[in-house]
Amino acid sequence: MTASRVRRWRHRLRVLLVAVAGPTLVVGALTVSPAHAAAADDIRINEVVTTGSVNDSVELYNKGTATIDISGWILKDDNNSSKYAIASGTTLAPGGFVAFDVHNAFGLGSSDEARLYLADGTTLVDSFSWTQHSDPSWSRCPDGTGAFGSAAVTLGAANGCGSGISATAWPGSSSVTTADTKNAFGSDMSGLHQEGSVMWAAQNSGKLWRLVPNGTTAWKADTSNGWTSGKTLRFPSGSGTPDDEGVTLTGAGSAGGVYVSSERNADSSGTSRLSVLKYDVSGTSTTVNASAEWNLTSDLPAVGSNLGLEGITWVPDATLTAAGFKDESTGAAYAPSTYASHTGGVFFVGVEGTAMIYGYVLKDDGTFTRVASISSGMAGVMELQWEPQASRLWVVCDDTCSGQHRTMQINSSGAFATAAIYNRPTGMDNFNNEGFSVSGSDACNSGTKPVYWSDDSNDNSHALRRGTITC
Repeated sequence: MTASRVRRWRHRLRVLLVAVAGPTLVVGALTVSPAHAAAADDIRINEVVTTGSVNDSVELYNKGTATIDISGWILKDDNNSSKYAIASGTTLAPGGFVAFDVHNAFGLGSSDEARLYLADGTTLVDSFSWTQHSDPSWSRCPDGTGAFGSAAVTLGAANGCGSGISATAWPGSSSVTTADTKNAFGSDMSGLHQEGSVMWAAQNSGKLWRLVPNGTTAWKADTSNGWTSGKTLRFPSGSGTPDDEGVTLTGAGSAGGVYVSSERNADSSGTSRLSVLKYDVSGTSTTVNASAEWNLTSDLPAVGSNLGLEGITWVPDATLTAAGFKDESTGAAYAPSTYASHTGGVFFVGVEGTAMIYGYVLKDDGTFTRVASISSGMAGVMELQWEPQASRLWVVCDDTCSGQHRTMQINSSGAFATAAIYNRPTGMDNFNNEGFSVSGSDACNSGTKPVYWSDDSNDNSHALRRGTITC
């Protein structure tokens, strides 16, 4: 009798004994509760990553209707002596995802297997085998029930099974022009956020710029209040150099603080520090210490130190509740009143290494709650930009994705889903664009309004470019 037939026979025997023998099952020398028998049917290996910055990772998914305690359950590869025991107190809610980095216990090879066992170490719950490395992820589509196939890495969230939407031409002019003078800012220009007649720009080298119009189509550094060469940013302690990648504002505008996403301390470049930092920009000093930090590193899958937080944007609570946004931490409609004092909205951050987008309520006391995990469907996320006039989230990739842009909106299930996919304007080369900003409705002229990109590589000696989209 083959091993798979033995497993099927044991499962049928357990079902039969539940029906006739009451609250416990005895299979050989093993005693199994009905709850564990049900759990074995509901918990599935859902994603496996064998290569890249989050290699040797296995994700589990609960396709059932009850929360399951998976404490002590064991993950193995194709070697019985390789074991990873799931920590005590680990539960998985209905429709929930949890990913485990198993590299300290075993590695996942190009031809290998991931197996999940109950805590006894012998009762097999689920398994998946492969004959080549993931590219970049082996994922079930649909989650929990479908076949495994190649997909984007989405550890801890719904698998990137494809949106079914084809890419279309840029929704504006195909022409793109430069929007700065030559070598005005150099390389490493990243996130952008427009606030009326001011453009905020984050530069990887630990700088924040306040830009003002230079004519009608370009930007230059503000020369007042210490902004001439950009301001140097520090962590709250006054030390370190945040590798700032994204920038955004809340409904209070810059008077309420400028928020920057950072992937590491550049003074310790080998260590990830996935943080959102708040800065008071009202002074004249050329160096600004963060007034608050929310370090999200422990809450996110491990990534390389240069593959962390890139884009950041803020969406008002009122917008989210009106659209029926679902809070993944509760499984119910998002209710801002259940959270302590916060900014009146949710911050969404993009992770380059996993191409995931996460939504966080950042509370004034320095704590945070993750309320969303969203697959971008792209190879990387470099910028996020909320466009309030269209109630859509722009998700931007750089030259890794040939400059592709996506827009997402909240669907009938309360989740952000891809609404459109756009190719970059044909008049723009495949630049290393890490920043993107959309002008407000007041900038509409003859049915179009400006958008801006920042080029991390300063190609052709320009870091900023201007295009348009339809209003």
